[in-house]
Amino acid sequence: MNNFNSIIKLVLIAIVAIALTISPALGRNNYHRGYEIWGSDQSNSVAGVSSRGVNGSLIWVWDSKDVKKQLRYGREAKPLGCDGRNRAGEGPCDIRDVFPASLKEYNSSRQPTGNTLGNLPAFGRLHSMLPDPQNKYMNANIFAPNGGYVGIIDGRTKGAVALFRVTGTNIGRSVHMSFWNSDGSALLVANLNGKVLERIDINRDRRGKIINAAFNKSASLGVSKGMTVTEDAKVYLGKNSQGKKMIGSIIGSYSEADFTDLTPNGNCKENGCNDNQVVLGGRPNNVIICPITSQRDNAYITVGGGGLLVANTKTTPMTIVGEYDNQVFNGAGCGGVQVGRNMWLNAGVSASGAGATQSTFTMYAIDDTKFGSTPNAPNTPEPVLVYKDDNNTATIGNTQGNSNPNNTGQLPGTTTRRDAHGMARTITGRYIHNVDRIQNNVEVFNTINLRRNTYDLTSANGKGNGVGACAAASVTDDGDLPLNDPAPDLIENTPDGKYLVVALRGPVPVSVTHAAQGSCPGVGIIKLTKRGASGRLATVLRTTNTVDTAPVDAPGGYAYTGSEHSDIHGAAVRRK
Repeated sequence: MNNFNSIIKLVLIAIVAIALTISPALGRNNYHRGYEIWGSDQSNSVAGVSSRGVNGSLIWVWDSKDVKKQLRYGREAKPLGCDGRNRAGEGPCDIRDVFPASLKEYNSSRQPTGNTLGNLPAFGRLHSMLPDPQNKYMNANIFAPNGGYVGIIDGRTKGAVALFRVTGTNIGRSVHMSFWNSDGSALLVANLNGKVLERIDINRDRRGKIINAAFNKSASLGVSKGMTVTEDAKVYLGKNSQGKKMIGSIIGSYSEADFTDLTPNGNCKENGCNDNQVVLGGRPNNVIICPITSQRDNAYITVGGGGLLVANTKTTPMTIVGEYDNQVFNGAGCGGVQVGRNMWLNAGVSASGAGATQSTFTMYAIDDTKFGSTPNAPNTPEPVLVYKDDNNTATIGNTQGNSNPNNTGQLPGTTTRRDAHGMARTITGRYIHNVDRIQNNVEVFNTINLRRNTYDLTSANGKGNGVGACAAASVTDDGDLPLNDPAPDLIENTPDGKYLVVALRGPVPVSVTHAAQGSCPGVGIIKLTKRGASGRLATVLRTTNTVDTAPVDAPGGYAYTGSEHSDIHGAAVRRK
């Protein structure tokens, strides 16, 4: 293991040295027109709903020139509208307006089902939006239970382009996240409760405009056991809110997909498919968290119960080329970036109720070039364990952790729990920043020597001195709510290399309620310092939603009594 680590370190040094010579120039060319910051608000946009994150959501978009004015002068940046004019102050936008209720549902034979988007349940909980490699479009992952919707939005006009509902299986259906592949020719969808990796094939003209998006049933890769399809994928057609025709089709056949029980090595994709003994924990629960894609279009499929599957996404169906047990790769990770040849992936706490007593912050690195067209032997290549916190509990595959559950809750200042989640690399690739959703800090890893540095998001300078930006932006309608509690989630860098943008959760968390309660909902702007080796929270693009009246649920947190329900889960950057 030590020899392997040394080899990896040498590879990292060589690769990053090359990246350092070219990345700054690329960054300068890519941001001269500025950029937009997109925030995904999971809260309901409809009043009177009795459950969190099931009916509507809000899209928040800010122009970088307005954000810079807020940073420099304290002048509040106003969100843009979604009518195609991009006027500041006309946002946020309701996803039920961007994707109108009048859109008609069609099956794979392109026949109308008689349903419209308006009469279907669970269209809400906007979990994240990410730009395509061309920075022309954003995906929209709509995570309401049993909803299973994934959409595409025109980044310039903010108008809807396509909308699909993923496959229903005998296990369930929902969309947690989706990721664009390396060249924007596919969108890879995590059907979390359905336990399927699905693919939407994207066709473009020579200018990068999407001219068709085709949900390819043949490409589907099931990762559970005893799987059957109970409902086909659907596409929604008609005119968007700007009067433009939606596009989309469904192609292929589930009979050509891979819904078998076994990996190519003959092991259970998920434990319990046969009588085979599990040596290193196997994969107990393969709810798909994130299919994080590499530059070679391998998808690193993180799963809830731990373990990892690596899939070649270029084949039809998509094929497993790597498999890991949960003692080798612990569970519930969703952060991942690539630097040189290496994929950096984390492990955090479960979103289910079991996560309420888990404490997990782990970082791994895996050489992406070691996966080819034929499947590797299990747990090969061995991942580099870059960092594992001493306070990790013995859960989701970790056998060396504390065997006692961590019952310290999530209140800032008293909790000892940890939760690794969002991850971003600096433009040069020299540093990787990974947030701790509970401890309100960021762990920074040097990709050359693997050294770790920590800064907080609660102080003015990131080192514990002075009151930070979250305190000034905190909710004030409940005097007992702990203030200055950022609860950072997903994170991304800006193309000028100066900042990171990070989603900050609210006092009424819609998802991962036991680890995500915060006091300053919005998008935080982290100013990078020490050439990217550290940072500080410089300001907060504050969001608000007092329309939502769903009940509060934050186990181990504070029983908030106010009216602020905004809950930003995703923060992303689109170059203009």
